[in-house]
Amino acid sequence: MKDASHASIPWGINNDYAKLRHVLLGKPEHYRWVEAGPLIGRTLANAEHTGHRFDLQLAMKQHAEMVSIYEENGVTCHYLDADPVLHRNFFARDSSAMTPWGPLICHMQLKCRRADYVTAIRFYQSHDIPIWQFATAGHFEGGDFNIIEPGRVLIGYCGERSEKAGSEQVAEFVRAEGWDAVVAPISREFVHMDGLIVPLAPKLAVACIDAMEPWLVDIIRGWGIEIIDVAYREAKALGVNLVALGDDKVLSMAGATDLNAKMRSLGFTVYDPDMSMFTLGGGGVHCLSQALCRDDA
Repeated sequence: MKDASHASIPWGINNDYAKLRHVLLGKPEHYRWVEAGPLIGRTLANAEHTGHRFDLQLAMKQHAEMVSIYEENGVTCHYLDADPVLHRNFFARDSSAMTPWGPLICHMQLKCRRADYVTAIRFYQSHDIPIWQFATAGHFEGGDFNIIEPGRVLIGYCGERSEKAGSEQVAEFVRAEGWDAVVAPISREFVHMDGLIVPLAPKLAVACIDAMEPWLVDIIRGWGIEIIDVAYREAKALGVNLVALGDDKVLSMAGATDLNAKMRSLGFTVYDPDMSMFTLGGGGVHCLSQALCRDDA
C-alpha cells in the first residue's frame, strides 16, 4: 500500500556528504558467501589459511548495528524486499543510483544479481518516486555512480561489473542535465568507483591515490578537491567505502584504522562498527546503503 506521506519527502541528492535524511538498505536474511567477484573471491581462496568463515547470525548482528547508527543520527531507513533468490540485493548501492533527477535503474552483470533491479523498481514505485533513467547500453552498477560534488560525477567501470558502454551512456544522461561527468576505468580488484573514492565533506574526499590513474587524480585535484589518502592495504579491504552522515559525522568500519584516525584528527566523529561479514563478503557500508535524500550542498 502506498503512503501519501511519501510525496512530501524531497527525494534525490545533489551530493554525497551533506546531512543524510533517508537511506535505502536491504535485509541480509538470505545472505551467504558465494563466488561474486574478486573481493569475496580472495576471502574464499584464502579461507584455509585465514580461518574466515561465514556466520549469518553475526552478519545480521553487524547489519543491525549499522542500522542503529543511522537511526541514532536521525536517518530514516527504508528497505528493499528480501528475496531468497536475490540473496545479495541488500547491497543496495548497486541495483539503482539516486541522483538530483530521481533514481537511475541499473543493469547488473553478475548472474546472481541480474534481477536485483526488480526489487529496486518495486521500492521506487511503492514510494511514488519517479524513475529518472534506465541503464540499457551495457551493464552498469550504482557503485560506479559517484557524485563528488554538485555538478560533478565520477563514473567508473572495471568490465566485470560496469562496462564502458553502460558507463558512457549514464555519463551522457548526466551531461544532458547540465552536469559534468568523467568516465574512468578502474582495477577489477576495487569492483566499483566507490571502492576508490568517496566524498567526505565539501571539497574533501577519501581516496586511494595509488590505485587511481594519475590523470584522474589530476582532474579531481583540479576541481579543488582535497584528498585524504587511504593506504592501498586498507583500500583493498574496502576502507574507502564509507558513508558521510553530514554534520562532520562518518559511518566507517573497524578495519580502516589508519583512515579513521586521520578523520578523527580532522575533527570528524567516526563510527567504526565491525562489518567483517560484509567486507569479507564483497562490500562495505557504502555498498550496503543508497542515499535517498540529503540536504542540498
